[in-house]
Amino acid sequence: MSLDIGGMLPQLGLEVGGGALIGGIIGYAAKKVAKIIAVIVGLELALFKFLETRGILDVNWEAITGAAGNATQTAGETSAEVNSYAMSLLSTLPVGAGFTGGFLIGFRKG
Repeated sequence: MSLDIGGMLPQLGLEVGGGALIGGIIGYAAKKVAKIIAVIVGLELALFKFLETRGILDVNWEAITGAAGNATQTAGETSAEVNSYAMSLLSTLPVGAGFTGGFLIGFRKG
């Protein structure tokens, strides 16, 4: 019984490299989308404040603050679910490792 390591390395390289490439693209795009959303939300809040100072709009800032807190709480709960799902995917470790590294690099460059 012998191990054919020479045949395993190219396959492993393709899995890690392919995961890294896809992860990098998704990470880069995710950061760009996050920046666009942050700008839109900032402009919306600035518009609310401007309209409030002109007397056109009455803004309930406490409700907006509460909604932001609820969104943060929901994101934390979703993160726990994603972590649980990720642990079940350990069989795809080479692709996952490549994807994670690529995602982090892409997100940082984005």
